[in-house]
Amino acid sequence: MGKISPPHPVKLLIGMLAPDIHLFDELKNLLQTMFGPVDLESPVWKWEHTDYYEKEMGTGLQRIFLFFEKLIEPDEIAAVKVATNTLEERFVDDSGGRRINLDPGYLDAAKLVLASTKDFSHRIYLGKGIYGEVTLFYSGDGYQNLPYTFPDYKTDEYLEVFEKARELFKNQGSHSNHK
Repeated sequence: MGKISPPHPVKLLIGMLAPDIHLFDELKNLLQTMFGPVDLESPVWKWEHTDYYEKEMGTGLQRIFLFFEKLIEPDEIAAVKVATNTLEERFVDDSGGRRINLDPGYLDAAKLVLASTKDFSHRIYLGKGIYGEVTLFYSGDGYQNLPYTFPDYKTDEYLEVFEKARELFKNQGSHSNHK
């Protein structure tokens, strides 16, 4: 019989997607008020991987990732997703469409997990109407894709930033479950 033990803390990340990069600074400030200081920020990248958000948010979308210094417990990610959804609702346009999309998740030494309001075959229910998805896993000397990994999460630019965040996490002294 396995011994039940508490999970180790994980590194919170939030991806932001918007056509107006000026929103990134405003949201970064609000998110830091909620979750503490950011210790890593990605560059801003053009986001042209799908037209999924085009009808709601328009074209010319940009993406940035924030990684937070304070580690969280993995089960907190459901509450984080609920909080970021509430925050998104504060930033809607006149037609009720989102002006920014916030994608929270976490990483540890072994995986990167994203939170979603949408159920699917490869997602597990976390509570509060939120599902979790292992989007990337770490094996050998880098992150590995899964059949359902979003195309942008497979890019070298993203993977490089995730590697940096993973190193920060490992140096934070967490009890990681993967060397």
